[in-house]
Formats: sequence, C-alpha cells, structure tokens
Amino acid sequence: MLSFHSCGCCRVSASRAFQFQFQTAPSPSLFLSATSYKFRSATASAASGSAGDSDSDGEPKLNFSGVRLEEAVDSRIGSGKLRLDNWISSRINGISRARVQSSIKSGLVHVNGRVVDKVSFNVKSGDEIKCTIAELQNLRAVPQNIPLDIVYEDEHVLVINKPAHMVVHPAPGNTSGTLVNGILHHCNLPNVEFSKDEALSDTEDSDDEFNSYISLASSCEGLNSRLSVASNSIRPGIVHRLDKGTSGLLVVAKDEHSHMKLSEQFKQRTIKRLYVSLTAGVPTPVAGRVEVPVGRDTNNRIRMTAVTGPVNSKKARYAASRYKVIEILAGGSCSLVEWKLETGRTHQIRAHAKYLGVPLLGDELYGGTKSMVLSLLRPRTPISLHSKIVKMVSRLDRPCLHAWTLGFQHPHTGEQVHFSCEPPADFAEILSQLRRIGSETVSFTKRSNS
Repeated sequence: MLSFHSCGCCRVSASRAFQFQFQTAPSPSLFLSATSYKFRSATASAASGSAGDSDSDGEPKLNFSGVRLEEAVDSRIGSGKLRLDNWISSRINGISRARVQSSIKSGLVHVNGRVVDKVSFNVKSGDEIKCTIAELQNLRAVPQNIPLDIVYEDEHVLVINKPAHMVVHPAPGNTSGTLVNGILHHCNLPNVEFSKDEALSDTEDSDDEFNSYISLASSCEGLNSRLSVASNSIRPGIVHRLDKGTSGLLVVAKDEHSHMKLSEQFKQRTIKRLYVSLTAGVPTPVAGRVEVPVGRDTNNRIRMTAVTGPVNSKKARYAASRYKVIEILAGGSCSLVEWKLETGRTHQIRAHAKYLGVPLLGDELYGGTKSMVLSLLRPRTPISLHSKIVKMVSRLDRPCLHAWTLGFQHPHTGEQVHFSCEPPADFAEILSQLRRIGSETVSFTKRSNS
C-alpha cells in the first residue's frame, strides 16, 4: 500500500529508486467546415510557417498572420448560444482559439459592421463577421522569485517537482507565475523574449512530448550567472512538459548539449516515466497495454481523444501506455493505477484512461466529473460517510495524476539516474479517504500479465 509522509526523504539519489510500499509483497516493476470561408489577404495561405517546424502533434505549424475571414453565420446553428471565438475558430481550420481570442481583443473583429472585442460575445444566425488574424506577438518572460521544489541540480540539468496548478511555460494571457519564470530567477537570468509556438497557445495544459522544447536563450550577454558555462550558451530549456493540473517530476536542460542528449533519449523512448493516478472505476483487465492513437478532438480543440479504426496520420499519432491497478478502492468505485508511458502525446494518459472507461478523478475535461464520481461512490459508501464523501469530491479541482518517477541517462556523465517524489497532499488525502471506505491490494498474479 502506498505510504505517504511529509518529510523530504522521497528524494532519491542516482543509486537507488523509490518504490511504493505495499501491505503485501511489492511489484518488481513500479515504475473542423461544411462551406469554405473566404480569404481576403495575400497571406491567405495559412501554411506559411517556417519550414520544418511542427506542433506538439507533429503537424506543420501554421502562420495565420493577416488572414481575413468574411462570412455570415450559418442558419444551421439554430437558436443555441455560440461564442464568437468558437465560431471563428471553427471557420479557419487549424487555428488555435487563443490566437482568435487575441485578434478579437485587438479590435480586429467586426460583427455587423461594429467592432466586438469580447471573445464570449454570442453570435446568431445571419450575423456578418469580418475578422483579421493578428500578427504573432513575442512573449516576454520575466524572472520571478517563485519557490521551486528542486529534487536534483548540477551545472547541466535541473529535476523539479512541479506542483499541481502551475503552468510550465508562459502563454498568451498567462506570462507570469509559470515554471519558466521561476527558473529564470533561480538561474539569475534576465527577461527573455521568444515566439510562442502556435500549437501550444490554445490551451493552458501542455503535453509532455520531447519536441516541445522551449529555449530560453538570454538576449543579454556577459551575465554573471551561477551556471558554470559560458554566458552565450546559457539556455535553460523545457525538454518535456506536464499538464497544468498534473504534479510531479520533469527535467530541465541548462545547456544545448544537455538538451540534445535528453531530447534524443525521449525520441528513442529510453526515458523512464511512471505516473500514478486515481481513476473513476477499475479498468478491465486490471493490467494491460493501451495502443490506441491519440488526436485532437474535432469538437473541442483543448481536448484530445483516442482514435480507433483507420487513422489519418495528420490527425492522430501513435500512442502507447502500460497500466497496472495497484489498489481497488471504495468497493470498486475507484482505483489507484500506475502508468508507464511508451510515448508522450498530449494528454495521453487522460485520453487513454477515458478510452478504458475509467477517467481520472477530477478530470472534468475527460469525464471524471464530480457528479460522476459521486454516482459511483454513494452506492458503495455507508450513509454515515456520505457527507464526508460529498465534501471530498467537492474539493477535487484537478485531475488526480502525478508524475512520480523519472529516469534518464545523465547527458554529461552517462550515468543512469533515477528520481522519485511522492504525490502531494491533495492526492494523498483523497487516497486516504477512499481507503477508509475500502481497499483491496491487487495481487501480483493478477498484475503479472503486463
């Protein structure tokens, strides 16, 4: 059984690895349009992004700067409410909603001849919309004294335990309070400016794919830095990311060589990443491998979906996850599940969990809603505990997912290093409450088939 405590001894040196503690013998391996829109611009060819660039799902990045749309809202939308930003996003294939929102806020959208700068403005059938997509704006990140839970640091890499609710990198409308801001301060770097890549601007949540590397090259030279490398090579970079709501371990490269070596390990799938989650329900079977491509949901751009059947490679990418049920909780209404990633697609675990019919607790985007969780728990919980269950579920404010183990070959020494960090207090508290209702550790024989 998982044993959580508040001390810092879960930090692990390169020579040993943390393992879950069980009541029984532990497992040996815990680890979008029906009609075309009209372009009125010389730059109407949206695919004018830099050659070779790609987004987090491997598609070419598109530069929509200056693209113009003139169209009437179709009568088929009916009488329901439809936001302006959502409608424009649906008419320009591939554009991010954040990019559309930025254009609206910049006064570049007219509805029936009047400027509308409110992204949530409701459009109706017959409305004449004119829109010009704004130029991409560079983002500026400033150092902020944000406490960082540093698990390991040397002159080449940082391993950080990211808290839930912290965004990893700046995004339009969210340029402060991110992990990057904290890293700039920690490494004594000044303000930096970089182009926000199109694929990542539509959502605060980010994938953990290796090719999402964001370089924070300083525009200033001759800095006094605590890093023992030349100032012109100070490039701490996010090699991979975690969703905003996900807690846990990630590695940051401090120099180009480290970035290159770590990126190669992600590409070769030799990085060892283990996650632990609380799911609504118990997956069947209790251990297995999900090999189902993941692509963006055509009905909701901030959500991914497991794509079955014939796959268009531009819309979905190969994804594989292994999972094991560690504990069956609250009479089978929930379970503690370990995930081992073979690939790192956007929201991969969350999409695969939903595909299995067991969305993560607290994951409103993928079906793990409070009402659904309560509907599972109430029938299996004594009436005397119902008030406590309602209180517990009401506090769910993020997907219960934690990146607890990270292993890689050190980019400079070549040594295999392994780090672990226990789930934070909110996760531990929910797990404890579920255990009080009921807990059954899954036997080794049930889990050995994976």
